[in-house]
Amino acid sequence: MNAAATLRDIVSDIGHRVAGGQLIPFLGPEVLTLSPEACPVPVGARDLAHLLSSRVAVPGRIRNNLWHTAQYIETFRHRVTLDKLMLEVFKPVPAPSILHSWLAALPGVPLIVDTWYDGTLAQCLAPRADWALVQGTSKARRTGDAPWYRAYGSDGAETTEAQAAQAATVLYKPHGAAQPAGDVLASDADYVEVLTDIDLGLPIPQAVKDRRKERGFVFLGCRFYDQILRTFARSIIKHSSGPRFAVVPVGDLTRNELKFLEVEGITPIDMSLAEVAALFAGATP
Repeated sequence: MNAAATLRDIVSDIGHRVAGGQLIPFLGPEVLTLSPEACPVPVGARDLAHLLSSRVAVPGRIRNNLWHTAQYIETFRHRVTLDKLMLEVFKPVPAPSILHSWLAALPGVPLIVDTWYDGTLAQCLAPRADWALVQGTSKARRTGDAPWYRAYGSDGAETTEAQAAQAATVLYKPHGAAQPAGDVLASDADYVEVLTDIDLGLPIPQAVKDRRKERGFVFLGCRFYDQILRTFARSIIKHSSGPRFAVVPVGDLTRNELKFLEVEGITPIDMSLAEVAALFAGATP
């Protein structure tokens, strides 16, 4: 058996383990590039930073950094302006890819982590009544006893985390989501308190902590070139039993990304995301 065939067998096995609930899919914005239609929203933090800076003038030195760009807009044009821009940008819901449709049709997947702001996967899950959304909430909207996140039922109505934890599938969006409430983490101020307490696990919902036990993760469409992205990923997979995989272009990774994969025990899968999605689509529990 040649090396390519062996890698395909490994990926197919990973797909079966996702379908069977042993591996938790961890999605990044690049999964949106798998859609057959042109994506109507930015794909990645840098693309979003460029779009926001085209709507509101920001200093050139920060235009490649989403969190600095968002903070500048929040500081000089008010938080309402930032929220309005983010809601406008992510109001269109990208067409689902084969990967989105496959994941949404799997009743045995206990947890899906989706780190981008779009509503694609939630829309795919909408026909089901046995799922719930738990999402990070911005500093500007934190209230009550669980200020770090909010939960929503399959009907889009806000609910308690305890009720959401009863769902067969929990969709976790740690950076917030444009739908249903337009609440997102984007600016430096949003992350200050979260990153202060994230090593203690406080901003991570209990439903996520419970469901990651005895399971591993597979990263799809993710990059880890920024400290915030690495810190969130590290905290979400913390205390999971493994194994851990990441579909990444190994030759294109930065030194920090390679170190992150090594330290966190994440095995890189050097295969295109489209090939992986095609192999996963045929996987069953």
